[in-house]
This record gives sequence, structure tokens and C-alpha cells, in this order.
Amino acid sequence: MNIHENKVTETPLKYWLNLIDQLGDQLAANGIVHDKDDTFVADNYQILKKNGFLTAMIPKALGGAGVPFTDMCTILVKIAQYCPSTALALSMHQHLLAVNIWKYKHEGSGGEFLKEVVDKNLVLVSTGARDWLDSNGAMTRTDNGYLVSARKQFASQSAIGDLLVTSIPFNDPEEGWQVLHFPVSMKSDGIKLLDDWHTLGMRGTGSQTVILDNVFIPEDSIVMKRAKGEFPLFWNVVLTVALPLIMAPYIGIAEKAMKISLEKLKSKQSRPLDTTFLLGEIYNSLTLAKVLHKDMIEIVNNLNFKAEERIGVEILARKTLLANACKETVNKAMETVGGQSFYRKFELERLFRDMQAVGFHTLPEKKQQHFTGEFLLK
Repeated sequence: MNIHENKVTETPLKYWLNLIDQLGDQLAANGIVHDKDDTFVADNYQILKKNGFLTAMIPKALGGAGVPFTDMCTILVKIAQYCPSTALALSMHQHLLAVNIWKYKHEGSGGEFLKEVVDKNLVLVSTGARDWLDSNGAMTRTDNGYLVSARKQFASQSAIGDLLVTSIPFNDPEEGWQVLHFPVSMKSDGIKLLDDWHTLGMRGTGSQTVILDNVFIPEDSIVMKRAKGEFPLFWNVVLTVALPLIMAPYIGIAEKAMKISLEKLKSKQSRPLDTTFLLGEIYNSLTLAKVLHKDMIEIVNNLNFKAEERIGVEILARKTLLANACKETVNKAMETVGGQSFYRKFELERLFRDMQAVGFHTLPEKKQQHFTGEFLLK
């Protein structure tokens, strides 16, 4: 049965946020265990799958709940306040859906793929950020397709992923170096995972390295070909839909840090003068992050935008500024609470560790500044 063939299809954002609050204590408890064990938040994912979160954004005509892009960002912010790793992993799945929903709305393609996600409740794994423009790996022609070998790092939720959405460079005899994009089942012969996701923060995202060893990719699985090293116009769509979703969990972390700091200060009978200044600083940096995130979401306009080069530049610049504001929020929260925040038993310690991942998402600050500078000089 389609998971959305019930009242969920008729409910607004409030339904999903209330549902997260109902599930929140369990999501949080599970998240703490997985953070300690360096393991994927698999039980939280079962909860999300059971309650329709993985297919919620897919249009109703294709079997989803039709949750707007803007609302999905709000949902991810909310989940992050209970378990940041769960929210970040889910954002990676959602951004692949958003790309295909954009294609469905603007190009009339991607519908069959989205239906399959609904019918099988698939978990999607992306390697796009790490691959960027050049990609990596080796690809050779064979009968009716290709044999590919590669090492793909930072593949979030690969621990239980169903479908890997990736790319490999290929030296075409006639057209020269290209990058070919394709999905491939995580159960395919030649695919294995390394147990190497042992990190400072976001330990529950299951972002293990995926190894492809002579994996066969049929010719008809290739969904996109582009020149290697060149920035394709469609990348502006990918960046524009992906980054507001991926940044949403970090907004949630920052909001939670602000809440903890405020509650801690209110519980004290006396407060040093500097703590009220610090609290004001936290509020300012959080406000900046939220305003930037809101602006990113408005640029997406619920997926009603055109693929233009300037839009990717705008999104990337806002991502850098937002990331810095979120980090500042948590840093100031640690300073405000003081030494207690350094203890593992105190939640701020984990929020601080998880926040350190924000700068590694596409594009890191200096690469973004270089990318933007080159665009401005054209």
C-alpha cells in the first residue's frame, strides 16, 4: 500500500512538525547511542520511512504527499533539534528527490524514477559534492554498457542505501573526456562499503566510503553526459535545490544551541554581565543564519525557478555566510554556558562537534570565493 494513501496527503506542515515532536524523544535517544557507537541512525530511518518522510516531498500525482520544498526545509530544521545526524542524512536523500522533482515540473522527466522511490521506499545515496566537476574513477566500454571502478567518499546514508547516484569520468574516443552520471543499485556485484566513518561529528550519518570494483553499468542507465571539468548549466539547479536542504539541519543545531544557552542562563540566580552580551551575540548570529536560509529558500521558490548561472553563484555565497553564522552561534553558546559545555554529557558538546561539518559541504569557503570571483570577472 502507498504510505501516503491516508490522511497524510491532506495535512499541512503542522501535521509533520507535530509528528516530529511525537517521535522526537525516540529520535534523540537513538541518536545519542549512534553518536557514541559511530554507527548509522538506522532505527531512526526506520521510523522516518514508516511515517512517510522519505517520500513526503514527491508530488501527489506520483504517489508522494506533495510536501512543498519550503516545508521540507522546515521539517529538516525540526528533526535536527532532536538528532542532527538523522536530519543531515535525510537532507541528502531529499536533495536528490528535489532535483528530479524540478526536472519533472520543468522538463517532464524524472517521473518514473520518483514513482519507483515511492513504490519501493528507496533510500538514495549521492556522491555529487565530492565528485564536483572532474569526478573520479575509471570507466571502460563493454558490451551494452560500461565497467566502472571508483572510490566514493562521504556517501551519506550509504550504510543502508538502496540506490547510489554517482558519476565517473570517461575518455570518449570521439568526444574526449566526459563525466557520465548514472544511478546504480547498492546491491550490485562489485559494490562494497568501508567501515571508515569515524569522525569528529555527524557520526550517525553513515557516510562511509563506497567502493565500486568493475561494476557493470548498462548504457541505458546513463542519465547525463557533460564535459569533464566544465561547469554545466544544470549544476545551477542541483546547487540551488540542494544547499537550502543541506543547510537546514545546521539551522536546527544553531536554534537548539540558542535554546540551551537561554535556559541555562535563566536558571542561574546571578549572571555575570558578559553573559548577557554573549547571549545577544548568539541571537544576532542565529538571526543572520535564519535570514540567509530564508533568502535561499525564497530563491528556490518551491522549485519554480529557471536554470541560470547567476542563481548558483547566489546560493553558494549565501551558503558560506550561513555556515559561518551557524558556527558562530554554537561557538558563542559554548562560551556563554562555560566549562560545563565541554562535557560530553552536556548536549552542547555534541552540537559543537556536529556543527564542524558545515564548512565541508559544497563549496568550502575559499573554493566558493574563488568560484564567485571567476564568475564576477566574466
